[in-house]
Amino acid sequence: MFYFLSSLRNDFFGFNIFKYITFRTGMAAMTTFLLCIIFGPFLIKKLKEMKIREIAKREDCPDLDKFQHSKEGTPTMGGLFIIGSIVFSILLWADLSNRFVLLTLFTCIWLAILGFIDDYAKLTKKIKGKRGLSKRAKLFWEILLGCIVGAFIYFHSDNSTKLDVPFLKNLIIDLGILYIPFVAIIVIGTSNAVNLTDGLDGLAIGCVLIVSLALAALSYISGNINFSDYLFIPFVEGAGELTVVCAAVIGASLGFLWFNCHPATVFMGDVGSLPLGGTLGVIAVLIKKELLLVILGGIFVLEAMSVILQVTSFKTTGKRIFKMSPFHHHLQLSGWNESKIIIRFWIIAIILALLTLTTLKLR
Repeated sequence: MFYFLSSLRNDFFGFNIFKYITFRTGMAAMTTFLLCIIFGPFLIKKLKEMKIREIAKREDCPDLDKFQHSKEGTPTMGGLFIIGSIVFSILLWADLSNRFVLLTLFTCIWLAILGFIDDYAKLTKKIKGKRGLSKRAKLFWEILLGCIVGAFIYFHSDNSTKLDVPFLKNLIIDLGILYIPFVAIIVIGTSNAVNLTDGLDGLAIGCVLIVSLALAALSYISGNINFSDYLFIPFVEGAGELTVVCAAVIGASLGFLWFNCHPATVFMGDVGSLPLGGTLGVIAVLIKKELLLVILGGIFVLEAMSVILQVTSFKTTGKRIFKMSPFHHHLQLSGWNESKIIIRFWIIAIILALLTLTTLKLR
């Protein structure tokens, strides 16, 4: 909204400041952070009053209950004020005529609604005999979203279906129409990977914060023709505006972490984890850093792969590779303190983010 005031700069020179991405980026982060800090306590109180609380007991792994006991009854669905602040900040500070902004906003809201329905079903037990929506139902709506995003990119002439391969400046893979299911896989993978990582206080949101910081830098560089030419990476006109979106996620992550750090006073729930993961995945797609996301989101990849390997191993051999999946629970059952797991995962996420940024010059 404020971006359009820059068109009035001839009437008043002060409006010119709203033209600059750097200014709006800082303001977007500040806006989401303050919204979370100011309204967070009120929403947490309301969640308690409405008895929207975490069901921490794990029937599939009784050994984990001793770690989860203290979390029982903690308010959940805190993702409502994460996503609410992000959407409000984007509407306030981003260029709403930018198709990339609208597409990420669409993705965020779609997955937030899906996550809300899943959380609501879990808490009210509307779906008999199941914890939330069925896997097939969630997968269907995620695939549909991914195909919509992929089709938008494929049929829009200004977008590219080519993959930029990290470390190699002359190798480009054009997927053509296969880019549509490829995007769907990314949306499914990123949204569920963040969801799986959200098992310890502050673990997922801290990693989201780190990935968002790196994506903000990548978005700004990709949208600047001088920087992109210098680094031999694809220039994506209009992608710089996604820096504002990333900043909104950064501010919201910091604001939520204020309440979600150990011991957490609120959990984000699927209404927070699904849209956060999906939004980051779509941003990586739009700035042509799809393959680089594997390195940048290494923690999320590790958590998701641990689940895939565990399920595959158990179904084929009847044996488990880990004591429990996702991997952070394996470490818990191995005797690692929760805070140690969280901090060390954050450290690894920071190292992976730095490694991701160095690949821009290693080509």
